[in-house]
Amino acid sequence: MRRPTLLNLQVRVVALTLSLSLFAGPSAVAQEACRLTVRNASGSSIGRMEADGTFFNRSGSRLGTFDGGRVRDRSGANVGRIDRSGTIRDRAGSSIGRIDVDGTLRDRSGSSTGRLSTNGIVRNRSGASVGRFDGYVPSCRHVAVAYLFFFEPLHHR
Repeated sequence: MRRPTLLNLQVRVVALTLSLSLFAGPSAVAQEACRLTVRNASGSSIGRMEADGTFFNRSGSRLGTFDGGRVRDRSGANVGRIDRSGTIRDRAGSSIGRIDVDGTLRDRSGSSTGRLSTNGIVRNRSGASVGRFDGYVPSCRHVAVAYLFFFEPLHHR
């Protein structure tokens, strides 16, 4: 049996680290990296999300949190989650919608209700711009969707 070399061990550690980060999924990564300002169609700030996963409304009141895919209200009660696949679930685990890979937002029946573009623009079913997430990057997708589905449904305007 061959003894592992230092380089061989380093490669294994890197591979294991990458595997674990992929397993954690985008929700876990997005929570740490996302600091977003939510704006309505006229550009006014209507909320924000801090890097620690806390959502706030326009007046600065705490709405809830996003932590590893779980969404909680201001009192800490579980209100739902977003699976790594993009399925949005309520507190009972029932599907209430999803976000497709291309950013299409869908309701529980699968009908398109809007779209979240790769630059953070939120569009309604008709394609009109109804708001945006300043600071948005694609790894923040689940955080932005949590805000839209559980706190401020801009895509329904």
